[in-house]
Amino acid sequence: QVQLVESGGGLVQAGGSLRLSCAASERTFSNYVLGWFRQAPGKEREFVAAIGWSGGDTYYADSVKGRFTISRDNAKNTAYLQMNSLKPEDTAVYFCAAARSVITTSIGSPGRYNYWGQGTQVTVSS
Repeated sequence: QVQLVESGGGLVQAGGSLRLSCAASERTFSNYVLGWFRQAPGKEREFVAAIGWSGGDTYYADSVKGRFTISRDNAKNTAYLQMNSLKPEDTAVYFCAAARSVITTSIGSPGRYNYWGQGTQVTVSS
């Protein structure tokens, strides 16, 4: 059982930056694909970014490409999401998730992830 805890959310003005962290309890953290998803009120959970086991492969939703950067530090069992040039439409609860195995074409599918954190709120004011 992998426990994931997100932190780093908050209120920021449009154009600002935040860095989210996802700390994992599992020492085999490096065996998991890590993903970030978000969910705004009244909307479905949507894919934001994902990173492979070694950190060499990264994937982004078109809406965040060029603004967000996903990374991981396997020695610290932690993944990060650096969010720059934030927009009001980025406002949502952000979740990190871990998958034992997921093919590239399904990396954006929430159902492919085995473990989820509780989420952290990100609010971007205009």
